[in-house]
Amino acid sequence: MAAIVLNGITWGHSRGITPLLAFSQRYNERHPEVEIRWKKRTLQEFADFPIEKLTREYDLLIIDHPWVGCAAATHCVLPLDEYLPAAYLQDQAAHSVGLSHPSYIYNNKQWALAIDAATPAASYRKDLLPHPPQTWEDVIALADKGKVAVPAIPIDLLMNFYSFCIASGKEPFLSQEEIIDEATGIRAIQTMKQLYSRIDRRFYNCNPIAVAELMSATDDYWYCPFAYGYSNYSRSGYARHVLYYTDVVTINGEKLKTTIGGTGLSVSAFSAHKETALDVAAELVSGECQRTLYMEHGGQPGHRSAWLDEAANRLTHGFFENVLPLMDRGYMRPRYNGYLYFQDHAGDPLQECLLHDGDPATALATMNRIYQQSLLKNVSTVDA
Repeated sequence: MAAIVLNGITWGHSRGITPLLAFSQRYNERHPEVEIRWKKRTLQEFADFPIEKLTREYDLLIIDHPWVGCAAATHCVLPLDEYLPAAYLQDQAAHSVGLSHPSYIYNNKQWALAIDAATPAASYRKDLLPHPPQTWEDVIALADKGKVAVPAIPIDLLMNFYSFCIASGKEPFLSQEEIIDEATGIRAIQTMKQLYSRIDRRFYNCNPIAVAELMSATDDYWYCPFAYGYSNYSRSGYARHVLYYTDVVTINGEKLKTTIGGTGLSVSAFSAHKETALDVAAELVSGECQRTLYMEHGGQPGHRSAWLDEAANRLTHGFFENVLPLMDRGYMRPRYNGYLYFQDHAGDPLQECLLHDGDPATALATMNRIYQQSLLKNVSTVDA
């Protein structure tokens, strides 16, 4: 048995687990005294169990950036700027994919490294739809034909609500009084209704993975206007049919801004092997690893050099170069300690409104009450 055993926790999709296993096998071959064991969780488990509790059990943790406000409040993971060389962090900052790297900085501390980068992007079946929609009106016309798939569980609807607020003229969360002013919020929900009233109700139970699986396995749906992108489905042999990813459509003459996701790699403050865990984290998120071993085994790197790499784009039918402009203009969610309470609950009234043709003003009022509650929270749950 290895002298040092590191335990890590991640999420249970090929994008989240396979590159970590590949790296850990190779790391063990070069460092036989170190074994890295990864446990995977479902996306729902990712949402239901607070990460701050997991830091007592795991050395390495894959996190979502909205959790860093909680990290700063609880100090349950290491502030990496105090442990990693300044030159290394400067390289990470210089090669950020959009706001991926700075999304893990809070209170001037680096709580995680951007190991993975993602944002809602459009996807389509090129064999069924050679020329995807370019405008919001095109999307609605295709939805009328029953060929549009889109995730509509509460969390995804909420992320898209932010996008439609921006498209309606204002960014959300600029005030502590309300998420967005009533006129802009209502306009955003009304615009969303144009699409979500036309989709199959099955999608109200679908996350982005379920949509990608459905689109790549059947010929029923040709196009998704926005869902967190998975380069796996753009790789030959991963699914029955290749999905092609591209930029989202224009609305009111401008491209939508989508809400960035991705994941970060944190090191537990309670690890008994901090030095080794830090070495593993730094190597995993280095440009060299991200561009080669990590990407080649199904990862979606957070290091920009991988997104610009010719081999990476050849392997993924252009996923990275096509989605990069969208990443670079992406919107970053709030990260205050308590935001995750809002994120866990505010999508429910929005889904209820869209699913049952409810009153946008009523939904928005409920969301604002949840927002006020979140500002009073001093605890946090994990973002899905």
